[in-house]
Amino acid sequence: MRTRPSLPRPRPRTRPRSQAMAALAVVALLATATSACGSEPAATSNSGADRTLSLSILGTPNSFDPAQLVEGQQTYVWDSIFDTLLLQDNKGELHPGAAQSWSYSKDGLTLTLKLRAGMKFSSGATVDANAVKATLERIRATPGQSQQSLASVSSVEAPDTSTVVIKLKQPDSALLASLSTAPGVIGDPKTMANKSTALNPVASGPYTLDTKATVNGSVYVLKRRDDYWNKKAYPFQTVKIRVITDPTASANALKAGETNAGTVDVSQLSALKAAGFKITHVQATAGAYLVLGDRAGTKLKPLGDLRVRKAINMAFDREKLVSQLLRGSGKATDQVFNPKGEAYDDALNSVYPFDVARAKKLLAEAGYPDGFSVTMPSLVFTKNFEPIFTQALGDVGIKVTWEPVPAQQTVSAVSSGKYPMFLLVEGLNSDAIMTRSFYSPAGSRNVFRTTVPKLTTLLDQASRERDPAKSGGIYREINKFGVENAWVAPVFYIGSDWATGKGITYLGDGTSTMSTIRQFGVTGSSQQSGG
Repeated sequence: MRTRPSLPRPRPRTRPRSQAMAALAVVALLATATSACGSEPAATSNSGADRTLSLSILGTPNSFDPAQLVEGQQTYVWDSIFDTLLLQDNKGELHPGAAQSWSYSKDGLTLTLKLRAGMKFSSGATVDANAVKATLERIRATPGQSQQSLASVSSVEAPDTSTVVIKLKQPDSALLASLSTAPGVIGDPKTMANKSTALNPVASGPYTLDTKATVNGSVYVLKRRDDYWNKKAYPFQTVKIRVITDPTASANALKAGETNAGTVDVSQLSALKAAGFKITHVQATAGAYLVLGDRAGTKLKPLGDLRVRKAINMAFDREKLVSQLLRGSGKATDQVFNPKGEAYDDALNSVYPFDVARAKKLLAEAGYPDGFSVTMPSLVFTKNFEPIFTQALGDVGIKVTWEPVPAQQTVSAVSSGKYPMFLLVEGLNSDAIMTRSFYSPAGSRNVFRTTVPKLTTLLDQASRERDPAKSGGIYREINKFGVENAWVAPVFYIGSDWATGKGITYLGDGTSTMSTIRQFGVTGSSQQSGG
């Protein structure tokens, strides 16, 4: 039987505008020559074969090896080339993808997927269960961003050409959502391990890479496959994705007609509106979170005291930061979950009001009247935010030293347990995936593997619950636990603004933050996201 669940839905230092723009550009990378402002927006023909989407993104895909895919705006490229086992629509709901149906065993430890018939790789080879098994096993065995998402998997079997059976060590409520993103892609077993795959993969997705027109690191040209099973979800015959890292250059490319869609800095909105572009604002696509990881105080004793963690949460004037740093393109928050999701509870945003005096009093009550010192990793995506966090924490008596970490060591530095506190700036995800990441004992953001009996019970309930109407309530309880026990000091969500030219419409609203070409449609079309 097919299952189609819904995903559970201080005073800042004055910053130069260029630094603020750079900070937002970095965030857009996670989630997302000058011409006259009066230039006509680039048009997309609605007449069939010549429809073109020209999109700008802020980061270069690191690799097209299925085991090395990185999520964020790079997803626009690889998600167009690869099929995923499940599809996630713009409301975060799951639909059949390469797997036309799926079902769990009663104990939640066996997931059976039935593959769609007739799928072909771009080479002409048949997509079958052995290809799925080989891809999943390669991801499980290869260090990379997707590996952790399959940590609950104990084995993958292919009993016949159209059936994949995934055995789990324990129930995993986030697995289905994961199979709609990078961990769910299907690679060609014959070429997957070849060096050529990093730049030109053999895959079964809706588009193939036009290698003659593509310049790696600069522009990726995609041509739609006319034989693709879900062709109706992709109205563009050609997709040109340009890597433009500077927000001003991105806006100029729109004005010049070089692109017809892209995220833009808030400083560019008036000019683009005047030039005829449609602007779609998404309030929350990423978040800035201070993870208070050492809740037992094993490396930094003060963090073992709840009063200290609460004091840290009270150190931030969140509303002012959204206004001054983000220039209103975001939302203050005391919680990590997507405000469009079922776990989000607006009442929790009043738990930690900005109160320096109260924060100092809590520190004193905990035995730290003079505060304390902490060393945190300086990461590629936190550098532009660090002065703000240094000042806010300094105002309550906590002295921060930032230790530089090379970009290639980001993941290992955060997961090492060396740092009792660390700052994250990263894209939002489904309630199930955010729960696994921040609250599961094996979660990538729960690096000290904290466990508490009450939370363990809630996590077990969430992992076993198949009814979205019921799981939403469990995720809200997990969210409440995390906020009240101050496991994290969330500060703000970061929004994004999409500019689209004539004939193009942006379909997302932030419920799903996955970067996929299915977020774009042709004006007046009845585009579908599912299978």
